[in-house]
Order: sequence, then structure tokens, then C-alpha cells
Amino acid sequence: MRLKSARSSSLDDLSHGVQLPRYVAGPLVQVMRRLLMALAVMALAVVIVYVDRHGYKDNVAGGRVGFIDTLYYVTVSLSTTGYGDVVPVTDTARLLTTFLITPLRVLFLIILVGTTLEVLTERTREQWRLAYWRKHMRDHTVIVGFGTKGRSAAETLMSAGLPQDQIVVVDPNPAVVEQAGADGYAGVIGDATRSSVLTRAMADRAKQVVISTQRDDTAVLVALTVRQLSKKVRIVASVREAENVPLLRQSGADAVITSASAVGRMLGLSMISPSSGAVLEDLVQHSKGLSLRERPVTKAEAGKSPRECEDLVVSVIRGHRLLGYDDPEAATLQLTDRLVVIRRVSKAEEKAAAASRKDRGPGSWRIPGR
Repeated sequence: MRLKSARSSSLDDLSHGVQLPRYVAGPLVQVMRRLLMALAVMALAVVIVYVDRHGYKDNVAGGRVGFIDTLYYVTVSLSTTGYGDVVPVTDTARLLTTFLITPLRVLFLIILVGTTLEVLTERTREQWRLAYWRKHMRDHTVIVGFGTKGRSAAETLMSAGLPQDQIVVVDPNPAVVEQAGADGYAGVIGDATRSSVLTRAMADRAKQVVISTQRDDTAVLVALTVRQLSKKVRIVASVREAENVPLLRQSGADAVITSASAVGRMLGLSMISPSSGAVLEDLVQHSKGLSLRERPVTKAEAGKSPRECEDLVVSVIRGHRLLGYDDPEAATLQLTDRLVVIRRVSKAEEKAAAASRKDRGPGSWRIPGR
């Protein structure tokens, strides 16, 4: 008993602050849905009684029980009023009333008081969803800080094919996490510098962590905490000041982007050469225009030079080394190499990306398949 209590407390700690996206219908839709369900139950009961109407007796008017009498009997029976003017008299009718009409009466009442029951069962249902989510979530992406940078990172990842249900947002602002949930992301409310918060986001089982916090010192602490939880996870972080890049790398980040310097370089380049700035901005935008992609070498390209490829090759990845397109070692491509190329996004890809963005949201979010 004590073990069960401790386990339940541990699960509650892991669930605290975790919000899974869900679709919530409007009040009018919920009322109409319950009304249709109640009418369906009533219609089923009317059919059952009407089929066996010869087994019922009208104590007031006498004679045979017709459709109106059947509808009246079902109405007063399901509402638990029961005036006794129409009653079952045969064994078959009594059995139908006992084993079919009575359960339908209970179901009818459940539908009518569904709002109260929904409140009572909401916590249990949410705990089941969270338990299933914790069990199946792995090799996902955790985004710490869901401001402009974090949201853009999520959009870029999804444009590259990452499913939305494989992204978990961590932010200390409840309003930000609530908005992320409305957009279809799973979210965790809390300070990501604490290991307990990152554990709720399953950072120890994540494939990669994106750190896009507002402060550099916070990014350093988050990187240290993530690296303490997992030695294998890839960490990509954003900092404002270039002087903090070495510190963040020492904290365990695999890649560090200096956001302020990058924006400054784009501003300067746009002033010196507006055309070059436009090309660079086109590369930064995802799902349209020019796109920077990584892809494997095809069989037809093996043995050729990077200049002979159909796409514009920028770099060659050989093993764990990144070679420039003009590096002598990259003069002959190998089948095991990967290429970083610049290519133009096709119209079909733009339409697919636009359709994907349109379908996203709490209604499109799904718990990973069983």
C-alpha cells in the first residue's frame, strides 16, 4: 500500500505542469451533441417498445397501444416519471423493459448530467493521456523557450518532415504554453534550469534539445542541466552575445548560434549589397524560395565532383568531418557522403507545406500510434 502511494506521488510529480494539446468544442456544439445523443437513445427505446407494442396495455384509454402511446411511454419512462397509464403486461414486454429500457433510462440520465460527469472524469482521462504520452514519447525534440526563435525553430523542423507530436515545448510562462497547446504542441510549464522540469518533458529520452531562451546565463544553465540528464542528446543553443559562445560550448552545447551577431551581419550585408541580403533572407525562410538542405549522395553522383551534381553543393559531410565544396578531399564524392546543398523549393513542396500548416492545431494533434 505504501509502495503504491509512493508510485502515485511520483506520477503526479511527472504530470505536474504538463499540458497536452486537445480540441475543445464550443458550448453550442457540446449542447447539440448531447441533445442528439439523447434523441438517439429515445429513438432506440421507441423502436424497441413499438416492435413489442402488443405486450403493453393502456390503463386509461384502453385499446391497442399505438405509436403516440409508445412515444409517450418512452418519454415518461426515460425521464423516470412513470405515471403507470401505459404498462407492460406480457413477460416479453417486461423483460424488454427490465434489460433494455432500464439501461437506456440510465444512459439517458448520464447524457443529461454529462457536464457534471465530464468534470469528474476529466482528471482521470487526462492522467491516462499523460501516462500514455510518457510511455511512448522518445527520440523527440524539446524546445526550451517558445518565443519568436523557438517558434521559428519548430516551424523549420516541421517543414523538414518532423511530426508535430514529436515536439515538446518548455516555457515558464503559462500563457505561452497554453498558446503552444492551442497550436498543437505538447507543453511543459516550468523553469528549464531545473532537472525536474526537463524530466517532465522527457529530455533524458529526447533526440535533440533546442535552447532559445531570452538570457544567455539561462541558456548556459539549461545546457548544463540537459547534459547532466543525457550525454547523447544533441543540444543546439542560441545566445545574444558572441563572448558567451565558448561558455555555452563548455556547458555541453553541440552547436551555438549567435542571434544578435547573425542579425547584425544580415543588416550590414543588406546595406552593402541589397541583392545579397535578399538571397540570404530567402535562404533563411523555410518552405519557399531557396532552401538549404542536407541529403545523401545518390548512386549516380558517386565518383563525381561536387560541381557535377544537379544541386548547388555547399559542403560535403564525410564521417564526422565537414568539408567545403572546394576542399581537395571532397573532389570525388563517395556513396557514404552527405551533401549540404542549395536548391529551389518546388511549387508542389510549397503547397504541401502550406497544407501542413493549415492542418496543424489541437484538432490535428494525435497521441503517438499504438
